[in-house]
Amino acid sequence: MKGFKETMYSAYTENNSISPEYFDKYSVKRGLRNPDGTGVMAGVTNICNVHGYVVDDGEKKPAEGKLIFRGYNIRDLIGRAAAADRFGFEEVAYLLLTGRLPDKSELQEFTELLSENRKLPNNFFEDMILKAPSRNIMNKLARSVLALYSYDSDPEDISPEHEIDTAVSLIAKMPVIMICAYETKRRFFTEESMFMHPLIKGQSTAENILSTLRPDRQFTHDEAKLLDLMLMLHAEHGGGNNSTFSCRVLTSSGTDPYSAYAAAIGSLKGPRHGGANHKVAEMMEYIKENVSDWSDEDELAGYLKKILTKQAGDGSGLIYGMGHGVYTLSDPRAVILKEYAGAMAKDTEYEKEFRLLESVERLAPGSFSEVKHSGKAMCANIDLYSGFVYKMLGIPEDLFTPLFAVSRMAGWCAHRFEEINSGKRIIRPAYKSVLREKKYVDLENR
Repeated sequence: MKGFKETMYSAYTENNSISPEYFDKYSVKRGLRNPDGTGVMAGVTNICNVHGYVVDDGEKKPAEGKLIFRGYNIRDLIGRAAAADRFGFEEVAYLLLTGRLPDKSELQEFTELLSENRKLPNNFFEDMILKAPSRNIMNKLARSVLALYSYDSDPEDISPEHEIDTAVSLIAKMPVIMICAYETKRRFFTEESMFMHPLIKGQSTAENILSTLRPDRQFTHDEAKLLDLMLMLHAEHGGGNNSTFSCRVLTSSGTDPYSAYAAAIGSLKGPRHGGANHKVAEMMEYIKENVSDWSDEDELAGYLKKILTKQAGDGSGLIYGMGHGVYTLSDPRAVILKEYAGAMAKDTEYEKEFRLLESVERLAPGSFSEVKHSGKAMCANIDLYSGFVYKMLGIPEDLFTPLFAVSRMAGWCAHRFEEINSGKRIIRPAYKSVLREKKYVDLENR
């Protein structure tokens, strides 16, 4: 049996590896990317504009990044909420779902609607979460979203009413599922005490998360506002990112909303997507352990070069938190988050670590250029600072990517709506077969 399984294991690589020459021969755009790194045009959207470069006379040129939700600049949405000292995620979620900003009464009613929908179905926690604990919260989020299908009286209904009701229900329930899954993991895998607090009606999404996560339920207004900022920044990022595209692909098949959203969660889990914030945290630990003087730029740059040449770090050759598929000169989410992170870290135990992150951001492009001999524009992306902000808020690393999913559900819902109403065709790209036909050999002659 051992030899048989080893044969199967070796076949996994041998029979699933395609020579790179075929990709060039048939002009295949791997990752649906053009040679210059831009994405293959696969659709149009009225939900979000992720702007990071311009194409002039067929040439891609770097530009300052912009993030636009339904026509509104993310900086304006965040700035206006901050100026009024109110939570902004609910406003952003409403904007994404409906395409317009709510007035005061609509925002209040929507916030109340989310609060009313947070409660999980009877026995859902016991049957779907507690009885099957998972080491990974993202997997539990996906499983729970799929399970909610069974609690829906008409889950295959794709009417506007059902789609909206399902979206509101999931946006509301995701934080609760996340905390339940996290507490269950702590109880079963690290033998810690499990805290299951009752929900408090009327709280914002950010307040609800902190209130149910912390054993003493205590948090400051500023802490909740910072978490709210994170939710706003992560709520949406265009139709081409991997998880949103996954949601649209499944939606185009005509499947139910729970299946489409669960697929998006599975995509976001990947370290090349939402899971990158974990890799940044891991990379920073390598840096802190191996760079003796964090303020010595030569020593830090030298270590970054070792990471790029796979002599240090996780061996991937990647400086996590740097570079982006669209943004070139700047990621507006990283710029905004850096401002808030710096202000919160000032004169605290975290200030030194913040300065180290700043140094990584400043030195990484030069190190990359020197090692790769490339003049490619490189900026920090949101993952460079997001884990640090969560750390300052006392949020465990297990929840870094799940919080991303909690926020992004609003964007996924908006894109599902658009795909249902405007896509009209199943997404089905072509693959060129390069296999050769073989003559069948009878079993006794093999």
